[in-house]
Amino acid sequence: MKALVIGAGGVGSAIANIAARRKFITEMVVADRDLARAQSAVARLKDSRFSAATVNASSVEDIRSLIKSVAPDVVINAVDPRFVLPIFEACELEGVNYLDMAMSLSKAHPTNPHTEVGLMLGEEQFARDDSFKSKGIYALVGIGVEPGLSDVFARYAADNLFSRIDSAIVYDGSNLVVEGYDFAPTFSIWTTIEECLNPPLMWEKGRGWFTTEPFSELESFDFPDGIGPVECVNVEHEEVALIPRKVDAGKVAFKYGLGSHFIEILKTIHTLGLDRTEPVSVQGVSVSPRNVLAALLPDPATLGSRMSGKTCAGIQVKGLDKQGEPKAVYIYNVVDNAFSMGEYGDQAVVWQTAINPLIALELIERGDWKPAGVNGPEWFPAEPFLDLLSSYGTSWHIREESTEGITS
Repeated sequence: MKALVIGAGGVGSAIANIAARRKFITEMVVADRDLARAQSAVARLKDSRFSAATVNASSVEDIRSLIKSVAPDVVINAVDPRFVLPIFEACELEGVNYLDMAMSLSKAHPTNPHTEVGLMLGEEQFARDDSFKSKGIYALVGIGVEPGLSDVFARYAADNLFSRIDSAIVYDGSNLVVEGYDFAPTFSIWTTIEECLNPPLMWEKGRGWFTTEPFSELESFDFPDGIGPVECVNVEHEEVALIPRKVDAGKVAFKYGLGSHFIEILKTIHTLGLDRTEPVSVQGVSVSPRNVLAALLPDPATLGSRMSGKTCAGIQVKGLDKQGEPKAVYIYNVVDNAFSMGEYGDQAVVWQTAINPLIALELIERGDWKPAGVNGPEWFPAEPFLDLLSSYGTSWHIREESTEGITS
């Protein structure tokens, strides 16, 4: 399989690094607006299958030109979600398969942003399902770790563990510490702001999709493998847009383990208007406050050597088991930064994200997954995906949870 990766940041570079160990990748081009960054991502691999290119991810025509030049089997979108639609559209126009780890952005409801859905995450992509099918190509969307692996866990639970799912709540948390920084997000600050400050998307059977207040329903969730309790809140995330389409659940939500310190900083960023994307004039220069904030913070891809701790992605599912008895589990994956840095040289958060698109592509290459049109991870059987995790150097586990309050 020949792949074109757009974006040579932390995740894009990690994708190439992991792909270098997989034989099914016959050729991979890593492209970025900064050619030197793409060249750096390729140089460390010392593998002739990999090469670098330059591209403007905001320009449909520039992306189309690169696709024509490379002629890939699939384009992997590894840039911020604000660039989803140009890359997605370029793939549609050129008739090439597409994959991403974050879906097209939402737009808040114009009058009731904290109760009603405006434009939902991924809605503009799912609207092109018939077009992709008519061209005989696929778009596999939301196939990172969250969304992605958590969605695979949801499908596994529905197929193998439960006869009735009352709730499926994704819990993401870590005990990662970055030495020398009071505030250093381990993922793109642009994406972090988008997820955490937008109205959280929720799903309930009988009500459908709706929204709520940012940072709502604060709770402490006890994460496994020594991470321990972390304060979690509702945030906007793609799982809530994806899981209800294929998994019959009474409630779906996403809770991010930010911790009180991180939450207060994000609230301050919002209060000061530093989350705004609209340019403002500063001494005659037009700048986006969010871009300025991103420029001031360290690149997450460079933090690995300063990081310690573990990151956990998982989903808590509650309902009735196959025998009709109350059941509750937390299905999860934990990555230790010491492992990912020691074995790959990539920090834990980006490495945990990057393995999943490659696992999906390997399943597609083998014929185990057969996407057509616009698909999410829940569209396909979970077992082949989970079976491949160990060959990528990681694992998944099921922790039994309290069944208090579950009635049959």
